[in-house]
Amino acid sequence: MPSFSHITAALPAGTAAWVSSTANCRYLSGFAADNCLCLLSARGAYYLTDKRYLEAAQKAVAALEVRDIEKLTELLNELPEKRFAVEAEHTTLAALARRQEKYPRLEFAARDGLDKLLTDLRAVKDAREVELIRRAQIIAEQALDQILPNIRPGQTEKEIAQALDFVMLTLGADALSFETIAVSGAHGSLPHGVPSRRKLRSGDLLTLDFGAVIGGYHSDMTRTFAIGKPGDEQRRVCELVLAAQEAGIAAVCAGAQCNAVDAAVRAVFDAAGMGQYFTHSTGHGVGLEIHEAPTLSKNSNGTLLPGMVVTVEPGLYLPGRFGVRIEDMVQVAAPGEGSGCVNLTGYPKEPVVL
Repeated sequence: MPSFSHITAALPAGTAAWVSSTANCRYLSGFAADNCLCLLSARGAYYLTDKRYLEAAQKAVAALEVRDIEKLTELLNELPEKRFAVEAEHTTLAALARRQEKYPRLEFAARDGLDKLLTDLRAVKDAREVELIRRAQIIAEQALDQILPNIRPGQTEKEIAQALDFVMLTLGADALSFETIAVSGAHGSLPHGVPSRRKLRSGDLLTLDFGAVIGGYHSDMTRTFAIGKPGDEQRRVCELVLAAQEAGIAAVCAGAQCNAVDAAVRAVFDAAGMGQYFTHSTGHGVGLEIHEAPTLSKNSNGTLLPGMVVTVEPGLYLPGRFGVRIEDMVQVAAPGEGSGCVNLTGYPKEPVVL
């Protein structure tokens, strides 16, 4: 659990933290509810939710005092602060206006850096968080192993995605990380294409991007497979994407600039004259949300710190023809621990013919 005093100490004097996003409330409390509020004050730390979750929260939340959210006004009257920092990234103008109208004596500040404080804390995972991510990843890999022998020409992308989803849930996933991507043939040139009723054909490449959730923490992986023997060009592109991914993983280490990891991937593609076909960033953080800090992109000026978990997922997308993406999750290692990162993805990456 994070240090609540660290958060409040970083805010302007006399300011408390008003945290209302589901993911951040779960991070602070360890408890999931779709109606929740965390107040971090000089007087104490509080977790508020409605009666649907109140009993469960009282049993599960130890680090914060649990209160009924219907009695929020009473609690606010008890607190010494009249100024609250809010999450600007998660608070709509309408919600802020309603809050201000209801509590006219209070000030709600969106520019006190609360978002950055929470983002920076969540970006560095502790051992418990990494273990949950690893468990989610194991389920995803086991599910892939189970469905691969049944993939054959004539199946639709939707059928494959649904089969993968079903097995992940059957194996114990709490939920899916996101809507599974299963795209094939010319459809594979869409990085985030939606599974369709297109049927697999011999000679297609099939890209699967998917993940599981355990204890609120997500996994994320991508593999590309050949349906029948791949053509020479398809094989070369697969090998080039793998080389770029290996270069990106090799660049991940404590102290590395996020844009340097992205540059290492792009250098491989540029040297092969294929840079224009890499149309997204190299990776992103993974945790309570599938996309969180840091971002591995050419525009990111962040620095990798020990404990961060990021994806490295280069891809090449030839419009109207095919696409290839390979994605692993890696944890940034502490200096002196050997290699720069620990790969949390154990699944083979060499081209597989189905």
